[in-house]
Amino acid sequence: MRSSIRSIALASCLLVGSGLAVPVVAPATTAAAAPVIVNRALLTGPRLASVNTAWSASNWSGYAESGSFSGVSSTWTVPTVAASAGPTYSSTWIGVDGFSNARLIQVGTEQDYYGGAAHYNAWWELLPAPETALSPAAYPVAPGNRMKAAIYAHAATTTVMSGTTPKVEHLWTIVLTDVTKGWTFSTVQAYNGPGTSAEWIHEAPLVNGSVSTLARYAVAAPAATGDFDNAGIRHVLLAAGGSPVFRGAGLNYGLDAGTMVQGTAAVSTPSGVDAAQTAFNHAYGAVLPARPLG
Repeated sequence: MRSSIRSIALASCLLVGSGLAVPVVAPATTAAAAPVIVNRALLTGPRLASVNTAWSASNWSGYAESGSFSGVSSTWTVPTVAASAGPTYSSTWIGVDGFSNARLIQVGTEQDYYGGAAHYNAWWELLPAPETALSPAAYPVAPGNRMKAAIYAHAATTTVMSGTTPKVEHLWTIVLTDVTKGWTFSTVQAYNGPGTSAEWIHEAPLVNGSVSTLARYAVAAPAATGDFDNAGIRHVLLAAGGSPVFRGAGLNYGLDAGTMVQGTAAVSTPSGVDAAQTAFNHAYGAVLPARPLG
């Protein structure tokens, strides 16, 4: 399993892609050489002339909307990762914040290849804290599984201590369902991020403090669905006794899409969106995938 994290330090911002200032998170001190996923908010990397998306990053690809958000939702198909000579890693997730600030609340699946085998699991995370991996025994994940996830804020608040200072934070629900296997996980956490972005992302996560090599992945989504689909957003807090309702995300390729660039090559590329603007495909490599038909 992953070793414990003893320290996390936030560094200053870099300019990325279209000039957006984003946080850079310094390497954490770790206790072992086993994979340690520190966080998922490092947006760095070169901009290639061949990349036509709105932004590029060394570890993110997919869609990120800017605005004011109190929730995000989606479904996706867990990718299959191919064998590799050395360790390679990937994550698929949705989240609020992280694109233009150092906070992030997120939930997703991990698809890695190391130690001569592929590894799949589910997790959730609130930056700047490390991720919480779900037990593979209780919450198994396999390639091709259909996942359904939602994150949303409540009007209800709680008081937490930041050192010796009390802080009032909203309660947020994180819920993840493996539709294929029939399990659901949920947790309620205090979180006080600004809610300035919503994301649907495929990522090469930080491992032992450095951006990992992206696993060579492939997605086999059901016919007429996107690799990510049913993308939704919320703009209001959930009142006591209410049920969250998400509106269509209105994804826009020219404004929201981003390509992952490692070294001098695009390694993960999102497609354009479907007619409803709630679904897209993503593929390993630099070739633009076909957009979903749904």
